[in-house]
Amino acid sequence: MSEQKKTRTTVDIYGQQYSIIGSESTSFIRLVASIVDDKMREIGEKNPSLDSSKLAVLTAVNVVHDYLKVKDELEALQTKILNEKG
Repeated sequence: MSEQKKTRTTVDIYGQQYSIIGSESTSFIRLVASIVDDKMREIGEKNPSLDSSKLAVLTAVNVVHDYLKVKDELEALQTKILNEKG
């Protein structure tokens, strides 16, 4: 069983540097970090009184919400395709 090579990538999210270790490419990790940073800045602009911890939690809630909506849409499309084939 072969292990995937892990890489360490340093990213900047909302003014803080984080070292992320993963098997994904550096460009993918940077893309993820950029999306998180953009979302935090978007929410932070609308809620300037939030401290960074609350902002991070609110960002996580928003991202998971978006993920679940997309997941539901994907499942609905897969079901529709299967029903059309059957």
